[in-house]
Amino acid sequence: MSRQKAVQQSETGRGRWAGSVKWGILGAAAGAVAGSLLAGAVSGLAGYFARQIVTPARERAEDLEILAVVPSNLPTHGRAGASHGRHSAAAAAVGWEIILPARPETIVPGTYSLFFDAGRGHARIGDIVSFAPADGTVTRHVERVYEGDLPSAVRGRWSGVVYPTPEAMGYAYDDVDVPVPGGVSQSWLVAGTHRRDTWAIMVHGRGSNRLETIRSLPVAQQLGMTSLLLSYRNDGFAPEAEDQRYGLGSTEWQDVDAAIEYALAGGAQEIVLFGWSMGGAICLQTVDRSRHAQLITALVLDGPVVDWIDVLAHQARINRIPESVGRLGQWLIANPAGRLVTGLAAPVDLRELNWVDRADHLRTPTLILHSEDDDFVPVGPSAALAELNPSLVTFERFTRARHTHEWNVDPQRWEDTVRTWLGARLDAPTPGRTVGD
Repeated sequence: MSRQKAVQQSETGRGRWAGSVKWGILGAAAGAVAGSLLAGAVSGLAGYFARQIVTPARERAEDLEILAVVPSNLPTHGRAGASHGRHSAAAAAVGWEIILPARPETIVPGTYSLFFDAGRGHARIGDIVSFAPADGTVTRHVERVYEGDLPSAVRGRWSGVVYPTPEAMGYAYDDVDVPVPGGVSQSWLVAGTHRRDTWAIMVHGRGSNRLETIRSLPVAQQLGMTSLLLSYRNDGFAPEAEDQRYGLGSTEWQDVDAAIEYALAGGAQEIVLFGWSMGGAICLQTVDRSRHAQLITALVLDGPVVDWIDVLAHQARINRIPESVGRLGQWLIANPAGRLVTGLAAPVDLRELNWVDRADHLRTPTLILHSEDDDFVPVGPSAALAELNPSLVTFERFTRARHTHEWNVDPQRWEDTVRTWLGARLDAPTPGRTVGD
């Protein structure tokens, strides 16, 4: 009703109009408040999403129920046999089977770890003994208990990490302190043989640590390389970043660059970078930004983050976060105005971390091993990078391995692929390379 028409009405009508205006104003105000609340909820959810991406977890949830641990008649087994050295007293070659809920990660063949008792306990879990879909349970062989009392454990955390130290896999190693920004990185060094002046620097993924990289030692040792299993900022074995946040590769590469300096001081003549998950993004940034890029002979990337924009969009979808909220979360990470929300000292340029768009900037031979059912880092960008830069990028597709468990599911294939591909690169002449345009 217009104001002009209302003035022409009777006092009663005018009173009714006045009442409707009052309620209309209140309704508009309520709508504005609701809209404000909705906007606040959207921005709050986007802020929470962004913070979760860049904030290291201080504790890892043990969310897997241990239904039972029972004696087994199967002998213990494993690549390295008995544990050695400092871990021999804690490791026990006991015959156990463990019954777990049948979950996507627990019913996949291969060798894994179960951490329990707030991370103080560690057991290596092997073959599937039986699978009962009707009961929703799976029984697996316990290959070794490194630490803790597994039969008394009630909950644990499933992991693709397998061994607690290189020695537990059969390789002698030294504890070394690598100077990095802010202090020293507590890392592991495994001496090489006939290619000792080629150093393989192993870069673990987000939320993991140097244990993740032990799986690569057999092929590195077969190729004769010296291996540096690196710790980097925020992983518990290296200094925290000043802002205590992940840079998603945009800052962590500086620690890898420091590790290259350490390797050169130790006699390295060339470098190979191995990277898992976010470690892949870190390696790509290293070869793009390091002044030592010319010395990096090859990249071996397992389940790598090739495009963070794609990963963040995927994470929003699987967590049922509206697309617009996910995009706002990306904006908060990538823009200076988002720093108060994310806690980042500086925004992360997600475009610089998108190697699908920057495929022609990659100048280093790269092998990517990635499972098609990766539920954390989608395989699409890895395949796209190989398609866009086929002369330098080789893509090896796995199945059933989910995220960075390619070695766990099929170690023989993983090692054969890496050994054949990398061996050919190490034996080939290495003409000068440039990085970027």
